[in-house]
Parts: sequence; C-alpha cells; structure tokens
Amino acid sequence: MKVVLSIAGSDSSGGAGIQADLKTFEAFGVFGCSVLTVLTAQNTTGVKSIREIDASFVKEQLEMVFEDFDVCVIKIGMLFSNEIIDTVREFIKNLNIPIVLDPVFISKAGSMLLSDDAITNMKTLFPYATILTPNQFEAKALFNYKENENNENDEAIESIKKLKCATIIKNNISFDKSIDILYSNNEIKIYETPYLESRNTHGTGCSFSSAIAANLALGKSLEESISISNEFIYKAIKNAPNLGKGKGPIAHKTGFETLSI
Repeated sequence: MKVVLSIAGSDSSGGAGIQADLKTFEAFGVFGCSVLTVLTAQNTTGVKSIREIDASFVKEQLEMVFEDFDVCVIKIGMLFSNEIIDTVREFIKNLNIPIVLDPVFISKAGSMLLSDDAITNMKTLFPYATILTPNQFEAKALFNYKENENNENDEAIESIKKLKCATIIKNNISFDKSIDILYSNNEIKIYETPYLESRNTHGTGCSFSSAIAANLALGKSLEESISISNEFIYKAIKNAPNLGKGKGPIAHKTGFETLSI
C-alpha cells in the first residue's frame, strides 16, 4: 500500500484539514500519515480559535514518520507561522518525491490565516513543490491574479509560468461551470465541472489537493490526477450529507465510489 503524508492543521469539525486529507487518502486506497501544525476550535459556521504547535514538535513528527514509513508523496496544507514554514522547508528540501502544496493562508471567506511576512516566506517552498493549488484569494495575494480578467492577468500569468512547479488556480466560476486553470511547462489546461449551488463546500480545497496527492502516489500523471480529483470533488459535493448549520462537509467515500474511473 502506498503511503502519503499530510502536513496540515486539525479541524475539530472533521470536514477540512488533516481530517479531510485522511478521509480522502482512505477513499482512494492509500495509507495516510499526518503531521499536525495547528489545532483549531471550529465547526461548519466558523473558526473560534487556533493554537499553533511548536515547530520543534512539528520536526519531531516529521522525523518519526520518515523513520518508519516509505512516504511516496507529501501534501502540505496550513503551516501558519514562519517557524513552521522554515522547519518544513528544511525537511523537504532534499527529498525527491512529489509534493502537493496547498498554500492555505486565506479562507474562502477572505479571512487571513498568515501574516504578510509569513506569506512571503511561504514562497520559499515553491521550488520544492510539484504543484500549487491556491484558491482565488491566495492566487491574488501571491501573483496579483484576478478572476475572469484575462487582459489584466498577463503579468500574473508570467510570474506563474516562471515557477518550477505547476500551478492550478481553483474555482473560476463561469455561468454554469466551475473552471480550474492549470499552468504547467508554459502551457495552459482547462478543467471544467458543472457548477453546483451548494452550502456543502467545507474542506473542498483540502480534499482536492489531497486527492491529487493520492493519485500521484497511485502512479497517475499530474494531469490525470487533477482530472480525477475534479470529478471526485464534484461527486462529493453532490452527495454531501448536509451536516451542520453552516458550510457542511462533503461525502469523501461516496465521492470516490461514484467516480467514472
């Protein structure tokens, strides 16, 4: 069985973060290990508080996982602080495995989860990543990328193309379609799924990036991994269990079981 590691924060409501990653790994039939970076007190209506885990303990978690497991892919989510970013960078810089980096620092609601200097520091991880998966807010902060404003995006797109890693900008909404745009090797590829009007979108970004990581571990190409992950998220939202009073979690198991692969 392939082993995939998630480095991310904990979601006490179980819909996002480490919990969503492990559910996604399990759905795709890979074994998930975890390194926690923060603890959160949250539910589907929002986050009440965040507690950072000491960077030295993050390092110890990484060391213990790699001592015992043959990790073949890493997914990185919320890192929260400069100290944790530095620790993770020092650990991954000499690895030769795919790394899916979800630069979690702005929520879907637009709330900042990192300081400005930590956002700048996060860019030092990019050379070691296979693919970045920012949401619209994060893409704007990182590259000055603007949704559906192609004429104003030339400079942003050039910045993205200069990266050594691929980048997929998530959730460009166009009429009845949800469009993800992949920039890789100076090429642009479009991924489309039907747009679903749903409140059940909690953890979709985490689950999308961890699905890419799982499929890379299973030997799929990057583009095939993205295509499968897009369908997985669509099906998981469509079959969501409607839990909670806010943005509900998705159905990871059903999302996989209804895939066309």
